[in-house]
Amino acid sequence: MTTVEVPDIGDFDEVPVIEILVEVGDTVSVEDPLVTLESEKASMDVPSPVAGVVKELLVKVGDSVKEGVPLLTVEESADDDSGGDAESGNSDAEDEAAETDAGGAVGTPPAASARSSLALPDDALGGMPTAPTTNGTGAKAGAPDGGGGLLGGSDDAPIYASPMVRRRARELGIDLTTVAGTGRGGRIQAVDLRAAADAAAKAPAPAGGAAGAGDATSILGFALAKWPTPDFAKQGPVERVELSKIRKLSATNLHRNWVAIPHVTHDDEADITELEAFRKQVNAEQAKLKEGGAKLTMVALLMKACVASLKAFPDMNSSLEPGGEALIHKRYYHLGFAADTPNGLVVPVIRDVDQKGILDVARDLTELSGKARAGKLSPKEMSGSTFTISSLGGIGGTSFTPIVNAPEVGILGVTRSAMKPVWDGSAFVPRLMVPLSLSYDHRVIDGAAAARFMVHLCQTLTDLRRVLL
Repeated sequence: MTTVEVPDIGDFDEVPVIEILVEVGDTVSVEDPLVTLESEKASMDVPSPVAGVVKELLVKVGDSVKEGVPLLTVEESADDDSGGDAESGNSDAEDEAAETDAGGAVGTPPAASARSSLALPDDALGGMPTAPTTNGTGAKAGAPDGGGGLLGGSDDAPIYASPMVRRRARELGIDLTTVAGTGRGGRIQAVDLRAAADAAAKAPAPAGGAAGAGDATSILGFALAKWPTPDFAKQGPVERVELSKIRKLSATNLHRNWVAIPHVTHDDEADITELEAFRKQVNAEQAKLKEGGAKLTMVALLMKACVASLKAFPDMNSSLEPGGEALIHKRYYHLGFAADTPNGLVVPVIRDVDQKGILDVARDLTELSGKARAGKLSPKEMSGSTFTISSLGGIGGTSFTPIVNAPEVGILGVTRSAMKPVWDGSAFVPRLMVPLSLSYDHRVIDGAAAARFMVHLCQTLTDLRRVLL
């Protein structure tokens, strides 16, 4: 008998159980999702460490749990063949194949990575969700069965669906109580979800239109027009693409940060001619190592330079106390970096950058970037940042306005470097210049302080030996 416990949940003391994906008697395989937990930063499925049969549920939906708390018990099976509902004769793998064969009409985000989420601020969702009301089965009363296992609906009719299908239903926002299963015994299959999603996409918009993200009645007493909700299909072919979990979470938080924080962006350029030559030299040396050395990127060098500037200007490494009475200066330097993934933007965090060598930072960047793309970042790896870097240098651009990631007070945007003629006092010489865009919270940082921070940072990038000062 194996007891499944709450894994590492990062900086949180407790997190709520928002879904239970199995019932007593269910057969599960290794890595099958069992329970869904949700913090202010991300939702995560707790996978089964063994193959077997669920014997006892030790929590219910709405319970708050901490690391190490038992969730359920699984009686291990003699073999690892538990790939589906034997009664239905259709495995999760077959569901996945059927879903792929259906043509992907409603852009479903990959389930494996949809659980990873943007590294959001400590108050990202306005505090922990209130424990939902539950019915006798542990499902949210009156709420769609987003995947609670063999649950009773409003009429206590059972819902038969595999963990794969239940997870897809949550991502698509489909109420399983409204889906008619075409599998054996009424089991809901992936093709049934596709049919339900297609029907929802083709359904006419409700009268008056649904509330849009920008809906508001007034701003500062000025009345606003209703958010436009035209029927786009009347104009030509359309396709409805469901937003991934990451994009949904980031949208609400970016909107809040943009509205609540008075942003100012300061643009500047740094001469990185010598720094780029140093980077190439180090990479050439690392390539000769038998075990394969770390690849040094400009972002790793930027992080070390930023730490020097953050130490010189501690207000930039702070947070505004709720109520605005004081600043919390942080004496640690955990730097986040924006990582582009197939499901949206996430921000992994490299901890204690000030205590690490440049090559150690480079290794951390490579490791966390890989985890981000695979959707395998843990909550701890996306929390605790004090300052963030968002680099578009690999794509292009000359400047942009990154949005401050509350409760931080600053974020550095970086775009593509370019050779430019620079006057050295007697002649124009070619120098490699990188554009930098610093967005900051104007309640904490004034324009002069931001300009001085950028001057210090540019000087440090021009001569990285200043990091030693």
